[in-house]
Amino acid sequence: MTTKGLEVQFESEHIDTPAVLGSAEDVDSFIDSLLNGPHDQNCAVVHSLDRPTLPSGYRDHELAVGLDRVAQVGALAFAEDGNFASKGAVDRGIVEYMLLGHVREFMPGSEIPIANVRQAVKEFLENGGWLPTCIEWQDEEF
Repeated sequence: MTTKGLEVQFESEHIDTPAVLGSAEDVDSFIDSLLNGPHDQNCAVVHSLDRPTLPSGYRDHELAVGLDRVAQVGALAFAEDGNFASKGAVDRGIVEYMLLGHVREFMPGSEIPIANVRQAVKEFLENGGWLPTCIEWQDEEF
Protein backbone atom coordinates (compact mmCIF):
# COMPACT_ATOMS: atom_id res chain seq x y z
CA MET A 1 0.00 0.00 0.00
CA THR A 2 1.37 3.39 -0.99
CA THR A 3 0.71 6.07 1.59
CA LYS A 4 0.96 9.86 1.56
CA GLY A 5 2.74 9.79 4.91
CA LEU A 6 2.32 11.29 8.35
CA GLU A 7 2.36 14.86 9.63
CA VAL A 8 4.14 15.21 12.96
CA GLN A 9 4.29 18.11 15.41
CA PHE A 10 6.72 18.05 18.34
CA GLU A 11 9.04 21.03 17.88
CA SER A 12 8.05 24.71 17.75
CA GLU A 13 8.84 24.94 14.03
CA HIS A 14 6.26 22.20 13.41
CA ILE A 15 3.35 24.33 14.64
CA ASP A 16 2.89 26.02 11.27
CA THR A 17 4.75 23.47 9.15
CA PRO A 18 4.52 19.91 10.47
CA ALA A 19 7.33 17.47 9.72
CA VAL A 20 6.36 14.81 7.18
CA LEU A 21 7.29 11.15 7.62
CA GLY A 22 7.14 8.98 4.52
CA SER A 23 9.01 5.81 5.45
CA ALA A 24 9.85 3.44 8.29
CA GLU A 25 13.29 5.06 8.42
CA ASP A 26 11.63 8.46 8.90
CA VAL A 27 9.63 7.01 11.81
CA ASP A 28 12.85 5.72 13.39
CA SER A 29 14.46 9.18 13.04
CA PHE A 30 11.36 10.82 14.55
CA ILE A 31 11.34 8.44 17.55
CA ASP A 32 15.09 8.98 18.03
CA SER A 33 14.54 12.77 17.93
CA LEU A 34 11.93 12.52 20.68
CA LEU A 35 14.22 10.30 22.76
CA ASN A 36 17.26 12.54 22.36
CA GLY A 37 15.57 15.95 22.34
CA PRO A 38 14.79 18.40 25.11
CA HIS A 39 12.65 17.17 28.00
CA ASP A 40 9.86 19.59 27.05
CA GLN A 41 9.64 17.94 23.62
CA ASN A 42 9.11 14.27 24.51
CA CYS A 43 5.60 14.06 23.07
CA ALA A 44 4.18 14.54 19.59
CA VAL A 45 0.90 14.56 17.73
CA VAL A 46 0.72 12.56 14.52
CA HIS A 47 -1.85 12.71 11.73
CA SER A 48 -2.10 10.55 8.63
CA LEU A 49 -2.16 12.39 5.30
CA ASP A 50 -4.19 9.46 3.93
CA ARG A 51 -7.24 10.26 6.02
CA PRO A 52 -9.73 13.02 5.21
CA THR A 53 -10.06 16.34 6.91
CA LEU A 54 -13.31 17.47 8.49
CA PRO A 55 -15.28 20.38 6.97
CA SER A 56 -13.54 22.57 9.58
CA GLY A 57 -10.18 21.69 8.01
CA TYR A 58 -9.01 19.68 11.02
CA ARG A 59 -8.03 16.02 10.78
CA ASP A 60 -10.60 13.39 11.80
CA HIS A 61 -8.09 11.62 14.06
CA GLU A 62 -4.97 12.06 16.18
CA LEU A 63 -2.23 9.79 17.46
CA ALA A 64 -0.33 11.16 20.46
CA VAL A 65 3.11 9.67 21.11
CA GLY A 66 4.98 10.19 24.40
CA LEU A 67 8.42 8.78 25.22
CA ASP A 68 10.33 8.51 28.51
CA ARG A 69 14.02 8.06 27.73
CA VAL A 70 14.93 7.33 31.37
CA ALA A 71 12.36 4.56 31.90
CA GLN A 72 12.67 3.44 28.24
CA VAL A 73 8.90 3.33 27.79
CA GLY A 74 6.33 5.29 25.87
CA ALA A 75 2.59 5.77 25.64
CA LEU A 76 0.17 6.15 22.74
CA ALA A 77 -3.29 7.69 22.62
CA PHE A 78 -5.53 7.48 19.56
CA ALA A 79 -8.53 9.74 19.11
CA GLU A 80 -11.12 9.22 16.42
CA ASP A 81 -14.76 8.40 17.13
CA GLY A 82 -13.56 7.03 20.47
CA ASN A 83 -10.46 7.54 22.58
CA PHE A 84 -7.98 4.72 23.09
CA ALA A 85 -4.68 4.36 24.94
CA SER A 86 -1.96 1.78 24.57
CA LYS A 87 -2.23 -0.97 27.17
CA GLY A 88 0.95 -1.73 29.07
CA ALA A 89 1.92 -4.22 31.74
CA VAL A 90 3.25 -1.60 34.17
CA ASP A 91 1.10 1.02 35.85
CA ARG A 92 2.95 4.14 37.09
CA GLY A 93 -0.31 6.05 37.48
CA ILE A 94 -1.14 9.01 35.27
CA VAL A 95 2.03 9.82 33.34
CA GLU A 96 2.93 13.22 31.93
CA TYR A 97 4.80 13.99 28.75
CA MET A 98 5.56 17.41 27.30
CA LEU A 99 4.01 18.48 24.00
CA LEU A 100 5.38 21.82 22.78
CA GLY A 101 5.87 23.01 26.34
CA HIS A 102 2.46 21.82 27.55
CA VAL A 103 1.68 18.79 29.70
CA ARG A 104 0.01 15.88 27.90
CA GLU A 105 -1.31 13.28 30.35
CA PHE A 106 -1.65 9.62 29.49
CA MET A 107 -3.86 7.34 31.54
CA PRO A 108 -2.54 4.83 34.05
CA GLY A 109 -1.33 1.56 32.54
CA SER A 110 -0.66 3.04 29.09
CA GLU A 111 3.13 2.76 28.95
CA ILE A 112 4.72 0.16 26.69
CA PRO A 113 8.31 -0.58 25.57
CA ILE A 114 9.77 1.91 23.10
CA ALA A 115 10.22 -0.87 20.52
CA ASN A 116 6.43 -1.38 20.58
CA VAL A 117 5.85 2.36 20.14
CA ARG A 118 8.13 2.33 17.07
CA GLN A 119 6.29 -0.66 15.63
CA ALA A 120 2.87 0.93 16.21
CA VAL A 121 3.84 4.25 14.58
CA LYS A 122 5.26 2.38 11.59
CA GLU A 123 2.02 0.43 11.28
CA PHE A 124 0.05 3.70 11.55
CA LEU A 125 2.08 4.99 8.58
CA GLU A 126 1.69 1.78 6.58
CA ASN A 127 -2.04 1.25 7.20
CA GLY A 128 -3.09 4.76 6.19
CA GLY A 129 -3.74 6.16 9.66
CA TRP A 130 -5.91 3.53 11.27
CA LEU A 131 -5.59 2.10 14.78
CA PRO A 132 -2.47 -0.12 14.84
CA THR A 133 -3.18 -3.75 15.67
CA CYS A 134 0.37 -4.70 16.71
CA ILE A 135 -0.24 -3.52 20.29
CA GLU A 136 -3.09 -3.90 22.75
CA TRP A 137 -5.43 -0.93 23.30
CA GLN A 138 -7.81 0.10 26.08
CA ASP A 139 -10.54 2.70 26.28
CA GLU A 140 -8.94 5.95 27.40
CA GLU A 141 -10.48 6.93 30.73
CA PHE A 142 -9.14 9.04 33.57
